Amino acid sequence: MHIVIMGCGRVGSTLAHILEDNGHSVAIIDRDPQAFRRLRAGFRGRRVTGIGFDRDVLEEAGIESATAYVAVSSGDNSNIISARVARETFGVDNVVARIYDPRRAEVYQRLGIPTVATVRWTADQILRRVLPEGAEPLWRDPTGTVTLSEVAYNPAWIGTRTATLEVLAGTRVAFLNRMGETVLPRHDTVLQEGDILHVISADNDMDRINKVLAAPPEEETG
Repeated sequence: MHIVIMGCGRVGSTLAHILEDNGHSVAIIDRDPQAFRRLRAGFRGRRVTGIGFDRDVLEEAGIESATAYVAVSSGDNSNIISARVARETFGVDNVVARIYDPRRAEVYQRLGIPTVATVRWTADQILRRVLPEGAEPLWRDPTGTVTLSEVAYNPAWIGTRTATLEVLAGTRVAFLNRMGETVLPRHDTVLQEGDILHVISADNDMDRINKVLAAPPEEETG
């Protein structure tokens, strides 16, 4: 695969190295030629100086043969504009743009541009490390309305079928982590001791779900 990255900051340069190490060809764009100093000496990809939404610059970076485009510069507007140019002008389907203002995420989502809201993502990562119990958000959709969370639960839930847990807690079990392996729940899957529970739900419903799972399960009715 050929991937074009706009922005040779810490994120862009790290992505470039990881992608190259995984056998992909990479071109990285930055308006500041000094930014390319972040790339290791043995980096084999293209270094293109210019603005990431300039057509000539994108063509020099090989956008016409790119399977993915990543915009991770320091400017929200530049990232979204360049991502739209990559998709709408050059037909790159797989694009993603980093933004710093999560309030813009819904707008960009409506434009069909997947985004990573840096501030919210960073906050979530910190919360995962400082809150030992409750829900730990692992992912939010760009609008911030749907959340995938790792959720703590009362030991009394052990032995309960995940299908029953879904009914009693009013949520959807996405998967379990069991002894380091991911388990996709089936109708007869039972929560075992040591399982790490991941649920997907509306973000504004997580407080209620936490309270339900923190208490022993009630009898299923009906």
